[in-house]
Amino acid sequence: MKINTNSKLSIKSDPTPFLKLIFKFASAMLGLTLLLVGLLVPRANAETNFSMADTGFILAADQSGMTEVKLGELAITNGKGDDVRDLGLMMVKDHTAINNDLKALAAQKGVILPDNLDAEHQAIVDKMAALTGSDFDHAYTRAMVKAHKKDAKAFKAEAAATHDADIKIFVRKSIPVMEEHLQHVSANQLHSAASFTKAHNF
Repeated sequence: MKINTNSKLSIKSDPTPFLKLIFKFASAMLGLTLLLVGLLVPRANAETNFSMADTGFILAADQSGMTEVKLGELAITNGKGDDVRDLGLMMVKDHTAINNDLKALAAQKGVILPDNLDAEHQAIVDKMAALTGSDFDHAYTRAMVKAHKKDAKAFKAEAAATHDADIKIFVRKSIPVMEEHLQHVSANQLHSAASFTKAHNF
């Protein structure tokens, strides 16, 4: 029986099937790589969207919010006028809600919030705690006007600057509350100033 050795040699030396196998493997690996990149890039972008400025904003907002609650509690106990005590109740209620939203946001972003006020904000609370009656009412309403102007400005600036969607939602939800507070405390300040002038015979 005659064997065609040339045919066998040509089959062994033909690299086409082997090259096809390599090409299929390389295509599969490329597809897997692209899939992983597609999954990881959005996550990386989300992480880089959260900047150091966003972290600084959260920490500052936390200190301000805790101060608002503590001063509101003082207004309830140290305030002379019913309007000031009612203002304190509003501040405690609304800023506790904002603070809780902020804590949830901080936890989501991995920002660790302190349990206590820093020295600057604690000094504000201590100074206000030493006042009573009309002196407290006047100082508290003035402090609330100043604080809410500052906070509203900071929240609006953060809303414009941040690229983080979650922070945008938080600040846009909080800004109307702060603007409402500012209107309320501004009207209260006029009443408190009149009471303060009368009490001190100015």
